[in-house]
Amino acid sequence: MAEAIISIDTSRNGGLFAVAVAGVLTGILTPLLPQLIDRISGTPGEFRIALVSIPFAILVLFLVRRSANPWWAALLAAVVTMIAFVCAVNAAIFIDGQASDASKALRNIWSGLAGGFTGTTIMALGISLLPSGPRDVVAWAPMLLYGTIAGALLALDNALDVDLTSVLYPVWQAGVAVALATALRRTRVS
Repeated sequence: MAEAIISIDTSRNGGLFAVAVAGVLTGILTPLLPQLIDRISGTPGEFRIALVSIPFAILVLFLVRRSANPWWAALLAAVVTMIAFVCAVNAAIFIDGQASDASKALRNIWSGLAGGFTGTTIMALGISLLPSGPRDVVAWAPMLLYGTIAGALLALDNALDVDLTSVLYPVWQAGVAVALATALRRTRVS
């Protein structure tokens, strides 16, 4: 599978479709990991949250490596993705706590917006600093917009109590992966 992702030519729609499929697969795995990771005793909570993001971080690693970045930069992008995931979860929890007087649905929407925006912003900032990361804000706008809006939609999973079998998490990761691949492609074309 790693070879298939590395060989994806994101300059064609078929390549972006393959990135979307890989995003859906990582989005299916991500909500399943907490039950496995919770069996690891003695690890701090933030580290456990970071471990949940490993499938998507691996996809980001391959996408960044494919964009003419050296291996160390691709590994750094994966670490940035894991940090972004932890920050997104913490932002969502913080906003949920601040809006404790609001209804559950409204709290979930605001938490999703905050988490989606925080996660994609940290990813964009971190990856833009890599050797061949795009430094053009316009290149990152679709990822930031999609990540934020889809983050709010993740509230539906929580509201419907389908966190374990998340329907919208694969949609979020697929969209962010395609937006990332598109942003990275802009760098290669420029």
